[in-house]
This record gives sequence, structure tokens and C-alpha cells, in this order.
Amino acid sequence: MDRFDVGCVDAEPTGDDLAAIEAEWPLIEAGIDLVDAEARMAAADHPSELDWRALRRAQARVLRAATESYARSARPAGSTVARAA
Repeated sequence: MDRFDVGCVDAEPTGDDLAAIEAEWPLIEAGIDLVDAEARMAAADHPSELDWRALRRAQARVLRAATESYARSARPAGSTVARAA
């Protein structure tokens, strides 16, 4: 058996799967932007101040998205009020 075989023919994502992806999308997108900024830095012979600024912004965006994701997951089900830190 192939190690990637999920053991079922119907491998379409469920509604819950899609909702989970949508909820995590801001963090996923921030991570992609961070990798992009890191790649630009690695490819530059002498990174400019704009390159460094873009990297810092991308790092901060990942931290914000991770914090917001954690805060959403820490809320009780059905709650619309954010928890105090």
C-alpha cells in the first residue's frame, strides 16, 4: 500500500475540513508571505533596507495571525467575545 493512500476512494474534503482550512487561512497566507520574504533575502547579494523591512513585516504578520488563531481556538464554542489576554 502506498504511504499516501488514505484508504478511501472518496478523498474530497468535508465541510468541516473546508471550514478548518478557511479558519487557518490567514496564518497559512502569512506563512507563505514569510517564506517569500526569506527567499528574496536569500537570493539578494546585498539585501536592501526594503528587503529587511519586508522580512520584519512578514514575521510580524505571522505572529499576529498565530496569536489571532490561538485566541479564536481558545474561545468557548459560540462565543463572539474575545478573551482578555
